[in-house]
Amino acid sequence: MLTRIDHIGIACHDLDTTVEFYRSTYGFEVFHTEVNEEQGVREAMLKINETSDGGASYLQLLEPTREDSAVGKWLAKNGEGVHHIAFGTADVDQDAASIRDKGVRVLYDEPRKGSMGSRITFLHPKDCHGVLTELVTSAPEESAEH
Repeated sequence: MLTRIDHIGIACHDLDTTVEFYRSTYGFEVFHTEVNEEQGVREAMLKINETSDGGASYLQLLEPTREDSAVGKWLAKNGEGVHHIAFGTADVDQDAASIRDKGVRVLYDEPRKGSMGSRITFLHPKDCHGVLTELVTSAPEESAEH
């Protein structure tokens, strides 16, 4: 069962400049940063709030590290802006299977490693009214490691 909005992914050309905008404009601070080589992105997670299920909600700022990454291609086509929405779930495998059974294309056969040790998969935007949708099971303990 989907329990919360885990994060909203925002594609940007310059991660540092975009982080500074969200910090100076809204007061959001960086909770976690990492480079995901597999997905070809450098990212910053800005924590917005805690949630009742023990998780949190974030803005995920994504800067491509290479032009041929999914975010790099998307950014070249669409420019900066909202890239995807992610819903938190206690069991990404079970929820992905259930959603697949309803006719929605799940993009990964098996969930992959996501931010902060999470497990993730994506749903095809054409099956979700134009919205790239991510399902996320957070790591057992969220970490503030940078």
